[in-house]
Amino acid sequence: MTLRIQRSVDDGAVIFALSGRIEAKRVVELQCLLASERADHRIVLDLQGIDLVDRETVKFPAQCAEDGITFEHCPAYIREWILREKGEK
Repeated sequence: MTLRIQRSVDDGAVIFALSGRIEAKRVVELQCLLASERADHRIVLDLQGIDLVDRETVKFPAQCAEDGITFEHCPAYIREWILREKGEK
C-alpha cells in the first residue's frame, strides 16, 4: 500500500489528509511538504486512514506535535506512541 496525501484549506488551516502507510523513506518527503507551507497557516494532519509501520515513522508525528502541528482523527495507538516518544526525550 502506498501513501496518499490530500491537501485542502479550511478557515486558514492547511489540512493534509493522509491514508495508507507512512514508511521511513516517505518521512523526509512529508517533512519537506509540511515545511513548504507558509508560516502564517496552521497545519493539521488528518490521520484517519493511516498505518505506521516502524519506530522511525512513529517519531514523525511526535516531532510534528512538538512543532505545533495538530491532528484530526488520530487513532488512540498513535497518540500513545507520541506520548511515549515525548517521554523518551
